[in-house]
Amino acid sequence: MFSLEGKRALVTGSSRGIGKGIALCLAKAGAYVAVNYHSNKEKAEEVVKEIKMLGIDSFSVQADVSRKEDVKRMIREIKSKFGSLDILVNNAGVVTFNNIEEMNEDEWNKVMDVNLKGQFLCTKEALNIMSKNGKIVNISSIASGGAGVGFGKIPHYAASKGGIIGLTEDLAIDLADKGINVNSIAPGVIETDMTQDMVTDEESSKKLLEHIPKNRFGVPEDIGNATVFLASDEADYITGVVLYVDGGWLTK
Repeated sequence: MFSLEGKRALVTGSSRGIGKGIALCLAKAGAYVAVNYHSNKEKAEEVVKEIKMLGIDSFSVQADVSRKEDVKRMIREIKSKFGSLDILVNNAGVVTFNNIEEMNEDEWNKVMDVNLKGQFLCTKEALNIMSKNGKIVNISSIASGGAGVGFGKIPHYAASKGGIIGLTEDLAIDLADKGINVNSIAPGVIETDMTQDMVTDEESSKKLLEHIPKNRFGVPEDIGNATVFLASDEADYITGVVLYVDGGWLTK
């Protein structure tokens, strides 16, 4: 495994799902990890406990990533605990399912604020304490547009994830002279509580697997391992890319 020994990381939305998988993989590679959560402190502390059992320093930090003052406070806490930051993983995200005719503005704004604005706010504040040669990894989705994958009933989610790719590419240019790499990971269908209904329903599961040459759904560790690589020194010459971790979905 690529070594992240001594690196300090923040993973947003890491009390469960993909974020938890990323946090644990970073810790296994040697990185100290700040586990961000929105409302479930108990789950976040469980992740912290798992990380500490590996002999790695970790702590939980509450913040709604769509709120500027929350994000500022979170970064202050990380500075107090870690001193600086080497790795930022913008993972926090939400989704609801609705067609455009029935979707209201509040529903649209909530998803856009957390998924896209949250990455903007966290990146902006994290840069104040990020070390030279830092790594930023933004979690997008194969449903981000441009890849030819549409699921339906998630126009706000798809728009937010497409925006993340645009944000990644532009920041990669702007931050290159600071020695900071910015990349994105676009997961396929990953088994989490967010996708449980899709992957456990027999009919839905069968239809989805027809798109996946690997013939299985991803697990959070698949995204975590890809994040470890992009956060490592071995990825120093990689910036502004989108890494699709989808079991081969885009090849079909």
